[in-house]
Amino acid sequence: MKRNSAYAESNRQDFADINFRGNLPRETMTEVEELKTEMDESQFVRIRGWRINRVIAVTHLNIFLYATCFFIQNGTLPYLSKKLGVDPVMFGYLQTTFAIVQLAGGPLFGRFGDLLGGRAAMTLAFLSAALSYFILGMSTSVLILFLSRLPSLFMHAMQGGQMIVTDIGDASQRADALGKLGMSFGLGMVVGPVFGGILTKTLGEQFAAFIASAGSMLSAALVLMFIPRHTKKAEIQTDTSGKSIFNVEKFLQLIMGPGAMFLLLVRLASGVPMGVFQSMFQVVALNTFKLTPDQNGFLVSYIGITAMVVQGIGLGVITKKFSENNILKWSTFILAWANLLLSFVTNVSEFCLVCLPLIGGLMAQNVISSSSLTRTVADADTGAMLGLNMAVNSLVRSVSPTIGGYMLENVGFSSLGYFGFLTNAVVTLILFWKFRSQSPSM
Repeated sequence: MKRNSAYAESNRQDFADINFRGNLPRETMTEVEELKTEMDESQFVRIRGWRINRVIAVTHLNIFLYATCFFIQNGTLPYLSKKLGVDPVMFGYLQTTFAIVQLAGGPLFGRFGDLLGGRAAMTLAFLSAALSYFILGMSTSVLILFLSRLPSLFMHAMQGGQMIVTDIGDASQRADALGKLGMSFGLGMVVGPVFGGILTKTLGEQFAAFIASAGSMLSAALVLMFIPRHTKKAEIQTDTSGKSIFNVEKFLQLIMGPGAMFLLLVRLASGVPMGVFQSMFQVVALNTFKLTPDQNGFLVSYIGITAMVVQGIGLGVITKKFSENNILKWSTFILAWANLLLSFVTNVSEFCLVCLPLIGGLMAQNVISSSSLTRTVADADTGAMLGLNMAVNSLVRSVSPTIGGYMLENVGFSSLGYFGFLTNAVVTLILFWKFRSQSPSM
């Protein structure tokens, strides 16, 4: 049947929101199927022979912008805090406040995305980031500085990006897709500190925060222009009638689902030692490695590039050859021994070498556990599960500075590596026992 193009365009959104298998006449059904195919193809663009999903491409661009803006403001925060008279103890409280607020918001944001769609979730995330950075730029007192952390309740753009690629992508390639999204974040992690440092030095801390806010508004505009209202398939979109975002019973149901609690505990147990080290990294760089600010910046960029290579290239290769369970247990095994090597590091050159297995094991474990967690729930609830996964990260960040400060002060730098080795060794034994029936080649 020849289709009127104006009719097709005017009904494009209506057809996108219905189940295409209804009881329709054969000719109408043919027209609907043809329109569905046309709509599916319209989501792709071709660049030098590559067929690229438009929504996923924009999502990667937005994650790069999000990371860039986050690290611009993250670099200005210590200097602006010092200018306002914030001492190290108060700065620790500021960072803990940020972690706790994110801990509370992660699951709610995921549930929000499941119920209202990817476009609404990502728009909320970027508007929250823009507001947070804008208040930071307006900070003239410690109180306003603390208030700037509150909008981060829904500042979960990375989680929103994970939701979108999980909804759109092939389930068999989910880990690779999540890894490549991490590569876009890593690129922003490399660019953001450098750009932020230049802005802060030439124009001041507050102007840099305003630039980060403007970048987040740009991302919100891109979301509204290119991200569809719903990214989940029509047949699995969540029914929003009579359902609330804050649903404790639903969260408990997801946590107690088959395999979910186990994976979350693995993420928590392995995450605490690394969170402790990350929270003390600046102190270690200054006191143990005696790095200057520019050397510290190069080291952070080196870590970011290593993470990009692992997530963007390495995971794509190993996920084609090994099962997620095997990757999870062997990455934890590598992480344990890398932590042991970390305890013997005495200079920055040795640290750069140890970073290779340390970052490789950590990135592989994080991505695979995230991918595996989405498989423990129905497709309609993947956003909420990713939110719970992010909440574990926030929980780690909220307790790590206290633990790390005590260990570094009373036991020394080597204790951080020993702690990571012991914890991950126990987790490795548990994983090998649980997945003992699988062969390494699976």
